[in-house]
Amino acid sequence: MQSFTDLTGLDDPAERNGTEGTDGGSGRDGGPAARDSLPVMAGVAAAIAGVGGALALADVTSPLRAPFALFFLIVAPACAVAAPLRGLDPLSRAVVATGGAVAVDLLVAQTMLALHAWTVRGGVVAVAAVSAVLLLLAFLLAHARRHRGRATRSRAS
Repeated sequence: MQSFTDLTGLDDPAERNGTEGTDGGSGRDGGPAARDSLPVMAGVAAAIAGVGGALALADVTSPLRAPFALFFLIVAPACAVAAPLRGLDPLSRAVVATGGAVAVDLLVAQTMLALHAWTVRGGVVAVAAVSAVLLLLAFLLAHARRHRGRATRSRAS
């Protein structure tokens, strides 16, 4: 049974140590197949978000444009906000990232409306730009922390 504190689905200490559970590794209860599917699901989500952004920018008339574009507008800033939050547990990280994504979307829309510059394409580009800047900042902070940690260790030896 999966709990809110253990989102991996591994409630048994033997399973946490890498030994197979009672299902023989079929993927239920966080087995190897379930862990292997996580990168695939992340790739599918990235592809859907990319298609949504492309459909919105290209102004293609498609029944998939609205849901995929909405997915892009939530996922892009959520990934950017979640990147520097590695210290939080997965549920807290997801909640904070989703709230941050909604805040980024609302701030972009409010700013563009106040400047009388609102367009669908402009909104998608602005959200993508803000998300890229947030991801870049997260990368630079992580790089600086790693570099600072190495310098501290080299001085200690």
